Amino acid sequence: MSYCTNPACPNPENPNEALKCQACGSRLRLKNRYLVLKPLGKGGFGATFLARDLSLPGYPTCVVKQLRPTANSKRVLEMARQLFQREAKTLGKIGDHPQIPRLLDYFVGKQQFYLVQEFIDGSTLKQEIRSRGPYTEEQTKDFLREILSVLDYIHSQEVIHRDIKPANILRRRQDNRLVLIDFGAVKDKVTQATMMGTGETAFTNFAIGTSGFAPIEQMSLRPVYASDVYAVGMTCVYLLTGKSPSALEHDPTTGEVHWREHTDVSDSFALILQRMLAVSVYQRYQSAQDVLSALDNESDFEDLSGSMAVQTPLPETPEDPTIYNEDQTSVVLSPRQQEAQLIRARRERQRQPDITQIIDSRMPVAGGLSASQGAPAAMVDGTVLRTRGTQESRQWNESSFRAAYRKGQRDFGDCELSGLNLEGGTWKGTNFYEARLARVNFQGADLRDANFGRARLVQANLRKANLQNAYLSTANLEAADLRGANLSGACLSRANLRGTNLCGANLKGAIVGDEQLGMARTNWRTILPNGKRGFGL
Repeated sequence: MSYCTNPACPNPENPNEALKCQACGSRLRLKNRYLVLKPLGKGGFGATFLARDLSLPGYPTCVVKQLRPTANSKRVLEMARQLFQREAKTLGKIGDHPQIPRLLDYFVGKQQFYLVQEFIDGSTLKQEIRSRGPYTEEQTKDFLREILSVLDYIHSQEVIHRDIKPANILRRRQDNRLVLIDFGAVKDKVTQATMMGTGETAFTNFAIGTSGFAPIEQMSLRPVYASDVYAVGMTCVYLLTGKSPSALEHDPTTGEVHWREHTDVSDSFALILQRMLAVSVYQRYQSAQDVLSALDNESDFEDLSGSMAVQTPLPETPEDPTIYNEDQTSVVLSPRQQEAQLIRARRERQRQPDITQIIDSRMPVAGGLSASQGAPAAMVDGTVLRTRGTQESRQWNESSFRAAYRKGQRDFGDCELSGLNLEGGTWKGTNFYEARLARVNFQGADLRDANFGRARLVQANLRKANLQNAYLSTANLEAADLRGANLSGACLSRANLRGTNLCGANLKGAIVGDEQLGMARTNWRTILPNGKRGFGL
């Protein structure tokens, strides 16, 4: 039997020898080469078919993916063409991995777009769970290690998949290996064009992932590599429970999924899944390698949970670590969102000199406040425009900073705050992205969940500060004093730690490299990311 790919065909089934569809008259051999045998699946923007390549000996099977634009307007067709070319380009770039289907061909016909891929004989993990039941913890860990190695390769090619879920992961019958399929929602993180400087892609109305498996920042059209990490974590929950995300309860305030009570896994593995599923991007593992590292060191993380276990403090000396016992929080802007804000703001300042900051009023921040709360603002088409005299052009001192914080302001990104004495303050969840904080005094301050991405903290005093789960990626901490600071769960990727004093600091669960630590000062009281005591390096 041959099958007609015309979406409007009333009776697509035809005899093998037929050259044209008996029902609608459409040609049955695509590109005079591919004979479609049967449909495999159907989605909102296309369908996939099993076919044979008649141009090769033995007529090998392949998969033909047909993109079907839902309208005939030039704009929609152009968007569909770009989407088609993007997927073809991506598959051509990454398809040499043994666990990703190879791209064999692509072509256009009658305003419809076709991709031809390697056929993978196997069943999806969704089918597997339905037929065999949920996975054990060990089976889930095996899955995680295998799929994360594939994900790490994809991310190394600067590609975000954006639609990882059980239905898009096949187990190949030939060798029992996992294969990641359906790259129709991929985003090229480096080259994808944007429209009108809004940060939204030209494919806003096209596939952006599957609800429940995609995290909030992805559904807001701001996917990052950590978005795929979230989707893999939610896939693990599905494998452990057999329940889709929609069948699980959610915290109405934070959006956190309540999955733990439906599983029977160890506390250490639950901690890893919990961090993969963090609502806040910068509290989540930032890469597949970070998760693999956590799995390798799982035994060292057994006592690290959402609340730190109380430990008997060591004698009071400047080098002693301080362990805190407060809960984690996560309702803040992600660093990627804040970075996008700053980029948009700079562009807008170049066009309109009287405007210094543009904030998307839809973005939530800590405590449910708007990102501009506490600063004068004007509204234009639903967008908050922060006027000159606020943010970096304002002259901050200790009194004005504390007063602004008391009034609800939590956004001090790109501000000049060098030399301020903010000792012992509670600045939990505050945004200091790209702020200048040289020689600032944060000694003993509560800076949990604060965002210091790209901030300049040269010679800053952070002794005994609580920086639990803080985001310090690419921050400059050269010669900063972090003796006795709590950096558990903090993200220090690419941070400059040259000459940083980490004696007695708690880095348990922190994301930081050995090379970075080698440039810092540590001692035997320093708690390393694996939970073990360190030595001066």
